[in-house]
Amino acid sequence: MARYTGPVCRLCRRDGAKLFLKGTRCDSPKCAFERRNTPPGQQQSARRNKQTDYGIQLREKQKVKHYYGILEKQFRLYFDKAERAKGNTGDVLLSLLERRLDNVVHRLGFGSSRSAARQLVRHGHVTLNGHKCTIGSAQVRAGDVVRVKNKLRSLDIVRAAQADTGGKNVPDFLSITESQVPEGIVGRLPGPEDVSLPIDTQLIIELCSR
Repeated sequence: MARYTGPVCRLCRRDGAKLFLKGTRCDSPKCAFERRNTPPGQQQSARRNKQTDYGIQLREKQKVKHYYGILEKQFRLYFDKAERAKGNTGDVLLSLLERRLDNVVHRLGFGSSRSAARQLVRHGHVTLNGHKCTIGSAQVRAGDVVRVKNKLRSLDIVRAAQADTGGKNVPDFLSITESQVPEGIVGRLPGPEDVSLPIDTQLIIELCSR
């Protein structure tokens, strides 16, 4: 499967926003965005300072793709599904992205970043409603239970991530149960207010509706 393999700090600098692609490292002094919050590349002074409407819309779409770790084809599928669904297209789009299993694993604090959470899912360290699920893009529903496998290797990886994150990023639509084996419950479907990154979905809709 195609994936981005370049430096992720470059994506934050390009999008002009801290996307927390390296987990807790992004909160440390080592964060490249804090040290160099200018777009990557040379000859910055020669570039035009004013962006076009298309450029602003494209950057907003790219920011969402980089934030959730998806590629263009996946994003288009999500947008087409959101367009066909009832309700506001932008709100439905963000809800679909937040409902990804790898995102839920990350928001529960089981993975320090979305890429780490995706790897946990791909390697079979978590279960969905008691069943093995290795698909990071699987959509969770209200009432679903995401549980870490009761194996030493799985528990060690997740507890190390929990120690790093400190449980700070758990949103309202998720809850963690008090048990020896880390477990989270999806209390409701997520909405735009549950997204931790400010996103102007209207810009994305205008771009994708061209």
